Amino acid sequence: MKTKDQGDFAHDTPETMGVLLTNLGTPDSCGAADVRRYLKEFLWDPRVVEMPRPLWWLLLNLVILNTRPRRSAAAYEKIWSDAGSPLLAVSKDQAEALQSMLNAELRQPVTVALAMRYGNPSIPSGLDDLRRAGSRRILVLPLYPQYSATTTASTFDAVSMELRRWRWLPELRFVNHYHDDPGYIAALAQSVRKYWDANGKPEKLLMSFHGIPRDYFIAGDPYFCECQKTGRLLAEALGLPDDRWQISFQSRLGPKQWLQPYTDKTLSSLARAGTKSVHVICPGFSADCLETLEEIAIENRDHFLAAGGKHYAYIPCLNSDPAHIGVLKNLVLRHIAGWAPVRSEEERKKAQHRCKELAVAAGARK
Repeated sequence: MKTKDQGDFAHDTPETMGVLLTNLGTPDSCGAADVRRYLKEFLWDPRVVEMPRPLWWLLLNLVILNTRPRRSAAAYEKIWSDAGSPLLAVSKDQAEALQSMLNAELRQPVTVALAMRYGNPSIPSGLDDLRRAGSRRILVLPLYPQYSATTTASTFDAVSMELRRWRWLPELRFVNHYHDDPGYIAALAQSVRKYWDANGKPEKLLMSFHGIPRDYFIAGDPYFCECQKTGRLLAEALGLPDDRWQISFQSRLGPKQWLQPYTDKTLSSLARAGTKSVHVICPGFSADCLETLEEIAIENRDHFLAAGGKHYAYIPCLNSDPAHIGVLKNLVLRHIAGWAPVRSEEERKKAQHRCKELAVAAGARK
C-alpha cells in the first residue's frame, strides 16, 4: 500500500485539536441510482453482514441490489427536503454547534470535521480536513450511543484503513459509547418531558432501537445490553412504572432472527391488547433519518392504527438541541483530558515560529 505524504505541510502550521464527528451515512440523493450505490457500500461491509463473501456477493449483487434500491428510494423520497438528506442536514448543524461550543470552552484551536461511514462526506475526506487544519491529535466521536461492531467498530475499521496510508500519524483517541452517560440520559428525559408538556402523556412509551442479528449478540456484541440499560435509565429519569414503558427493535433485514421484540409487531400487539395511545422515541439515534422519519413516524404509525390504536406520536431525536450538543461537548472534554496543553495565542505563535526557524536551519524548505 502506497503511503500518503502530508502534502502541503509547513513547519509553522498552527496545530489544532481535531474532532472527527461521524454517523452512518446517507445517499447523495433519493434517486434509485444513488441509493443503490449507498446500499452497496453499506451492505458489503463485513461488519454489517457477517457471511462468507462469495455467497454474500451473489445475494447482494444478483438479488438485493436489483430490488431493494427502488423501495428504499421511495422511502427516502418521503422524507427528503430542500436541504437534502435530513441526516446530513442535522449532522452538519451538530458539527457546527459543537465547534462553536468547544471554541468557547477551550483555550486552544479546535477543528470539528463531519464524516459518514458510508457515502459523503467520507471518513477519508473528514480526516483529510483535519490533517489540513493541522490536527496532530484527533478524537473520533461516532454518534452511536450504544456500542455495536456493526457501527462503532466499523467506524474504527474505516479510520484505521485511511490512516494506514498516512506517513505522519496523529495521536488518536476513540469514543466507544455513551449509552449510560448521565448527561445523555438527562437530555433524552428533557426532550420527552418537553414533548409531553405540549402533547400530553400516552399510555405507553415505546423505546425503539435499531436491531442487529441475534447471532451477533450471542457472539458477544454488547449492543443489546447497552440498549436495555439506556431504556431502564431513561424510564427511571422519567419516573415511569414498569407497565408504562417498553423496549423494542426495528429495521431488521432478511430471514435471520434479529433482536426482539420487533417494533412493528409490538405496536400491533399493544393496539390489539387495548392500548389506545403510544409515543415512540429512538434513543439509539442521535439524528433523525430514514429509520426514524419514515419507518417509525410513518410506517409503524400505520401498523398501530391498523391494529386498533387511536393516538400515535413519534418523539424526535435530540438532533442539534443545545442540551444534546452540550452532551457531545462534555464527551469531547472528558476524552481529551490531559491531552491538550493549554497555551495562549501568543505562546502558540512563538512556538510555531521557533519550529519553522529550527526546521529551516536543518535544511527544510521554507
